[in-house]
Amino acid sequence: MATTRTKVAVVGASGYTGEELVRLLLGHPDVDLVAATSRQLAGKSLAEAFPRLAHHQKATGLKFSDSEAKQIAREASVVFLALPHGLAAEFAKPLLSAGARVLDLSADFRVKDPDVYREFYGHKHPAPDLLDKSVYGLPEMYRDQIRDAQLVACPGCYPTSILVPLRPLIRRKAIDRKTILVASMSGVTGGGRKAEVDYLFSECNESVRPYGVPKHRHLSEIEQELSLLAGEKIKIQFTPHLVPINRGIVSTIYSDIAINVVKMDPAVIFKSAYGEEPFVRLLGDERLPDTKHVAGTNFIDIAWKIDKRTNRIVVMSAIDNIVKGAGGQAVQCMNLMLGLPETAGLI
Repeated sequence: MATTRTKVAVVGASGYTGEELVRLLLGHPDVDLVAATSRQLAGKSLAEAFPRLAHHQKATGLKFSDSEAKQIAREASVVFLALPHGLAAEFAKPLLSAGARVLDLSADFRVKDPDVYREFYGHKHPAPDLLDKSVYGLPEMYRDQIRDAQLVACPGCYPTSILVPLRPLIRRKAIDRKTILVASMSGVTGGGRKAEVDYLFSECNESVRPYGVPKHRHLSEIEQELSLLAGEKIKIQFTPHLVPINRGIVSTIYSDIAINVVKMDPAVIFKSAYGEEPFVRLLGDERLPDTKHVAGTNFIDIAWKIDKRTNRIVVMSAIDNIVKGAGGQAVQCMNLMLGLPETAGLI
């Protein structure tokens, strides 16, 4: 007996994240991609725009459209928004009103305080009335809430690489929360598919540079979620760097071990938290994360070292910024929302 496949749509499918979503959804066993929107690609087939997907029969027949929110809601019951912040909220409101379940990959619903959103994103929040209805889409933290959500705010790539490693240490009060420092490195796709001088090949190749210092936008959601975990306000130092690779993020997190911790055993802490997680791979203190081992996957690899000389723990993670850091994590959330195996379409 054939099962009914859930109809899904991707709004803003022309970017790197949109393309990754299209790839994952075309190969998903339980959903049917029925719409992909892009003003600049309207009328072209998915296969024309993304030749690597040409082997999918659906990619040849399905064309990009410039549909409005109400039309999209009539076609699909689950909608992914891969749009710039500000614009995403304008689509989310009519989609939710029409009964669609929405997964937003922009920053519009991640930050719960509209004043903080304005501080970090430079403009008034476009839909503050929806902030309380959104669920932060990090399954390792909010799995049960995601299942029943109508609106999921998918995390940023940097926050995913930082929050997952820090969560067990914060919960177990194993570190001094006032001493957290993070240095992250991201591939160029993290800047989006856009024509800007900073992202041209000759500007990025053979070059590594910090940016977003000292207040990268993702810091707002990182500190929000860490503070919720700790039950008190947490501020951290975060410095991102652009490195000349296409995809991948490595984050290195430093913190003093809490003064009341006699013996730190990270293996026990991390295995207790993530031993059963389908997309968290614990490398321990013998191997170190490497972007080449997570590229194209939805895994986050985590390793750690105790620095006895400084009494600090160093935790390192690696993810693919447009899979676990964006499209793959959104599909993971969709699976939870639809009651499907969490790994469906991702392994």
